[in-house]
Amino acid sequence: MIGLRKRGSSSVRRWWWTLDSISLALILGIVMIGALLITTASPPVAEKLKLNSFYFVHRQFVFLVLALIIMITTAALSEKNLKRLVLLGFLVCIALMCIVLFKGDEVKGARRWLSIAGVSIQPSEILKPLYIFLIGLVLSEKFSKEAFPAFTICVIIHAIVCGLLILQPDFGMVITYTTVLAGQFFLAGLSIWWIVIVGLVGTIACVTAYFTLPHVAKRVDTFLNPDGNENYQVEKSIESYVNGGFFGKGPGEGTVKTHLPDSHTDFIFAVAGEEFGSIMTAVMMLVFLSLILRGLYLLYKEQNLFKIYVCAGIIILFALQTVFNIGVTLHIFPTKGMTLPFVSYGGSSVISFAICFGIFLNFTKKKPAINHQSNAFIMNTHVKEL
Repeated sequence: MIGLRKRGSSSVRRWWWTLDSISLALILGIVMIGALLITTASPPVAEKLKLNSFYFVHRQFVFLVLALIIMITTAALSEKNLKRLVLLGFLVCIALMCIVLFKGDEVKGARRWLSIAGVSIQPSEILKPLYIFLIGLVLSEKFSKEAFPAFTICVIIHAIVCGLLILQPDFGMVITYTTVLAGQFFLAGLSIWWIVIVGLVGTIACVTAYFTLPHVAKRVDTFLNPDGNENYQVEKSIESYVNGGFFGKGPGEGTVKTHLPDSHTDFIFAVAGEEFGSIMTAVMMLVFLSLILRGLYLLYKEQNLFKIYVCAGIIILFALQTVFNIGVTLHIFPTKGMTLPFVSYGGSSVISFAICFGIFLNFTKKKPAINHQSNAFIMNTHVKEL
């Protein structure tokens, strides 16, 4: 019995050391930064809503602990079990996205959230890693089976997902999914002209949304002509960077969070700029960039096409959301509810990226080293015995 326990603990240790330690350290660093910023940014928002000051803090900490458990569990699964769970999860999320159209909570004219046991979830957010995984799996089959219609199947999957997103409506999420798909298609060898066509279709969809959806038109007009429209949140965001200066006003001393209802979500990076200064924002961007570059480096060494397509999709999604969220606070992009990974408040987003990087850590594990000298000794021993 003791021997079994020792072998079990030894296997766990061996598995743990196969994980890419640099990626894991960077992820944990981002999680800790997120925990710190939620603690300083969310109390004023909670008080405005007449909730306990640490309401969002307590909930986010629960989400973060759950996310770490999910990430490590996902990283430990076998590829076969991972495929089964992803397929099941994908079907469940599609079903929930259908239900949300009828039973979802309506916020600002959109139905994107579903309340389950008192917890609000966004199925389209949790679907992201499952979608990336499934697209990567289908694309990898293109090289193992002749005449396999990989691109056609991917387009059908994409059309189903985007159709449900448009009905919510959530055009920002449609752009996110389409950008990730275009990146995976490019890596899979699809002609650049097809990607250009996808881009044109996306542009047409955006123009259509501008002329048919008032809230989309308002956001774009505010971005293009801030002097002639209400642009309060972005103005306060820019002001927070100016007030923070180089070293910041100090933890808890910022004022932007008392004026912005989204200071703990979309504009949490602005809170970091005001309270911790440009040093903190530079460190955050360096950590995010390091994780992206580390991912690209690991993909460069990978030979398995399935793993390349999936991990590339995860990196594209992570980079896209990071750049867009920070860009919104600097008035580079129009406002859109896109979270800063592992930093912004929101259980669905945190869980989604936990699944993403659980898969990433699973697929980038170190290969066990082969002891050639030991193998040669064993072979020589068998030869002598013969």
